Amino acid sequence: MNILLTGATGRVGRHVADGLVAMGHHVRALTRTPSTAALPAGVEVVQGDLEQPGTLPKALVGIDRMYLFPVPGTAREVAALARDAGVRHIVVLSSSSVLEDADNPSHQHHRAVERAVEESGVDWTFVRPDEFAGNALWKWGDSIRTENVVRAPYGKAARAVVHEADIAAVAVAALLEDKHAGARYLVTGPAALTQIEQVRVLAEALGREIRFEELSRAAGRAAMSGFMPPEVVEMLLDYLAASAAAPGPVTDVVHKVTGREARTFASWAAEHVDNFSSSG
Repeated sequence: MNILLTGATGRVGRHVADGLVAMGHHVRALTRTPSTAALPAGVEVVQGDLEQPGTLPKALVGIDRMYLFPVPGTAREVAALARDAGVRHIVVLSSSSVLEDADNPSHQHHRAVERAVEESGVDWTFVRPDEFAGNALWKWGDSIRTENVVRAPYGKAARAVVHEADIAAVAVAALLEDKHAGARYLVTGPAALTQIEQVRVLAEALGREIRFEELSRAAGRAAMSGFMPPEVVEMLLDYLAASAAAPGPVTDVVHKVTGREARTFASWAAEHVDNFSSSG
């Protein structure tokens, strides 16, 4: 089986590459910069860019299955190129946000890709992860490393954050087994944890105290506005507010699809201790 990975150097894509190579499949990875991809031995790395569909035809030669990273602007053209090249199944890395309000920017981004693939005529599977466990790094990594503190609004917002390797495991199964065609998989971790509880888990893994300091919505907006556009800031604040009012969903998709239990946030934290050290 010949499989093309797009987004192969991403947080999920790397795990997908690892899983497929370990099972002996031919993997071709599309990346803008092959020289820095650092993918597993055995992966055929080719240059290309989903934002420039004209770079894809050579990468698609001989490909049976495709793992598609979500780039909505060119998704329709990319899906058509894949179909015309003989790709039989596309597995889309989507998001749980497609189940939320259609005005949500993340919903619009990911649903546009899903719709393009649905309408291409190729078999598909949509992998819709909830919040990545790894988001803790970009949200809290710097303040934990420098101050041993997390400052955030809606401390009681609870989500079943999911290990990126579990998202990848579902995607790998979908790529390799025809029975997943037409499935829409909402992928979560095994339990919903509040932000306060997530910080406690990190503190235990790191072996040091980490304070959680609750911010008001206005203060949270100000903190996030320095590195996010206003519409994304409001989307995230609404997401946290909703998750504080009612915990996010918990599914058993990882177990049903892969046959093993989903990894806990504690297991993710233990794997990433070095990333939260002062030299990480």
